[in-house]
Amino acid sequence: MFDKLPISSETERILTKSLDEEISVDEANHLMNIRGADFYPLLATADYLRQKIVGDDVTFINNCNINFTNICRVRCGFCAFGRDPDDPDAYLLNDEQILEKAEGAVRNGAREFTLMGGVLEDADIEYYEHLLTLLKDNYPNVAIHGFSPTMVRDACSVSGMSIAEGFEILKKAGLDTLPGTAAEILTDRSREIICPEKVSVSEWIDIVKTAQEVGIPGSATIMYGHVETLEERVEHIDIIRQIQQDTGGFTEFIPMTFMHEYSPIFLEGQSNLGATGTQDLKLYAVSRLMLRDLIPNIQVSWVKMGFRFAQVALTAGANDLGGTLGGDELSEASGAPDGVEASIDTLSRMVKDLGRNPIERNSTYTEFYQIE
Repeated sequence: MFDKLPISSETERILTKSLDEEISVDEANHLMNIRGADFYPLLATADYLRQKIVGDDVTFINNCNINFTNICRVRCGFCAFGRDPDDPDAYLLNDEQILEKAEGAVRNGAREFTLMGGVLEDADIEYYEHLLTLLKDNYPNVAIHGFSPTMVRDACSVSGMSIAEGFEILKKAGLDTLPGTAAEILTDRSREIICPEKVSVSEWIDIVKTAQEVGIPGSATIMYGHVETLEERVEHIDIIRQIQQDTGGFTEFIPMTFMHEYSPIFLEGQSNLGATGTQDLKLYAVSRLMLRDLIPNIQVSWVKMGFRFAQVALTAGANDLGGTLGGDELSEASGAPDGVEASIDTLSRMVKDLGRNPIERNSTYTEFYQIE
């Protein structure tokens, strides 16, 4: 396949191996560091594997973000969204406001609510149970993708119960899937810089495994381009791979490039300018080669990358465009390049222009809907 291309022998060996089996951490690190003529063969290999594993459909979901509060006790260095309770622009939505957001989304055909917000100091499991029941009682057929491992850990602590007990309550109240948030980068060195008050690596692993054992599948994410090394990116993906080998509970893998412009660590001079375009594409490609069909769905975050570059990333091993979002205040606060809401027509046009098939899906990639 590569005999007429001017690539290094080691890159050729790894890419040839990847056609039939997953690559090792050392091999992934080699690919993360390639430059020059080795770059495009990497993307082509990842795109070939994508087509072989999931075909030419590009999926996305009609969903709506309900960010119920921006008040947050955990002030992460990368986040421009969180506020202190006494900040003039701090907010906490009441039930009526939450239902108003939900009703507008349902009128537009939403199949999922992404229920997310800051980490409230005194929120207990009963509070999150109430939010779930509020939405499920009014919209029983809309899936809820909600909360984060840090939020669940803190709420269980306030309620004096185990993580498993907390997830059992949330599942019964209507939590369908768990977002991959709070993963950020799964190395304690980087977490000590960007999010020291969040769950540790070992805590995050234990919490998501517990959710999956209770019957709540979810996303896996990586947030990269801040203070981590290329090797730490690979380490993170390998941790996700190991969890999936144990549980099979991840529905998708979502690389999220760091938006630096308004982040505290960037304004304080502690981070870099984010990942470059080639680093973004290498991250997607290496993810596909490491995860293969173990996590078949690799999602492009158009809200982080913008529509044009997200379309390009679909040629580097990815097969999903996330969702229409219906508003994402977290990304908006960080400077989302193309806004925080997309129409089905916009996403479909991006996909068709690649010669691929736009398909609407549900939260767990188990139901698919043709787009007219």
